[in-house]
Amino acid sequence: MAINKSEFLRWLRSRKVQQVIIIIAFMIVPLALLFTFTYLPFAEMFGYSFYEMKYIGARKFVGWKNYIKVFNRKDCFGALKLSVYYMAGSIVQLALSLYLATVLSFKVKGGNVFKGFMFFPFLINGIAIGFIFKFFYTRGFVFDTVLQWCGFQLDNLPYWLKDRSINNISLVGTSVWRYFGQNMVLFIGAIMSVDAELYEAAMLDGANRFQQFKYIILPSIKTIITLNVILSITGSLSAFEPPYVITDGANGTGTYFVVMNEIAHTQQKVGLASAMAVVLLLIIFAATILQKLFFKYVFRNAEDEDRNATARRDKKLAKYAARKAGR
Repeated sequence: MAINKSEFLRWLRSRKVQQVIIIIAFMIVPLALLFTFTYLPFAEMFGYSFYEMKYIGARKFVGWKNYIKVFNRKDCFGALKLSVYYMAGSIVQLALSLYLATVLSFKVKGGNVFKGFMFFPFLINGIAIGFIFKFFYTRGFVFDTVLQWCGFQLDNLPYWLKDRSINNISLVGTSVWRYFGQNMVLFIGAIMSVDAELYEAAMLDGANRFQQFKYIILPSIKTIITLNVILSITGSLSAFEPPYVITDGANGTGTYFVVMNEIAHTQQKVGLASAMAVVLLLIIFAATILQKLFFKYVFRNAEDEDRNATARRDKKLAKYAARKAGR
């Protein structure tokens, strides 16, 4: 028995077993935390969505009625329509980020300083940005003053946060200003990782900057483009800070998250708010799947193009080297 125990201890202390124990320990801890603080609360919230309940008090089982209310109530489902504004803003944001990233990936005077200035808004707290733009858009304050310097009359300017035809566009502008620097830096990192020889081969072919962008840069950074689009679209569906801090959801600016916060914490309809959260999760999941399928279709021939481009590059570089050696 003692021999078996000593052999077991020796086996337990062996390098291979210690590695396995460490790997399992490092897996168990984060998985336990993830289950405790993510999956378990979500399961509880999903259960709440089938009840008519407040935070304190009796519960009444209502089945799927809360989910039906999400699509029937104007303030619930109607708030999702505002996501169209934020989706449009995310497209503008991504296009601007990709354009600036492409320009700054080449040698530009003061490029590093410009990158820093553009990335800085992402480092500011979202609540602080909300207060900044609340005063920025207030009647007669910063934005109106700048426009008056440009020759506009104050009486002819709209109320940026009250006029329903412009207020959501104003709020989307704050999100674009905050996040496009982050996307720009991600795009720059991806573009800088592209093999410089590809540009040399393209120049030998007589390709201009736009053609280099279309046939070299765009296919090479397709993974980062897909990631940024998914993050931007899903983020637009869950916009919260700008409308909550700047307008408190007034004048038709209440996004889905703002309305859900109102229903959960002010009206104390926890079951309905939980159903709204589950519906939003399903919408985001469906949007993510559709985007992945879309980009899979768009870039379906990218690998073949990459192989052909590599072959052409090698041929051109070989000709260039032979020509240079002949001189």
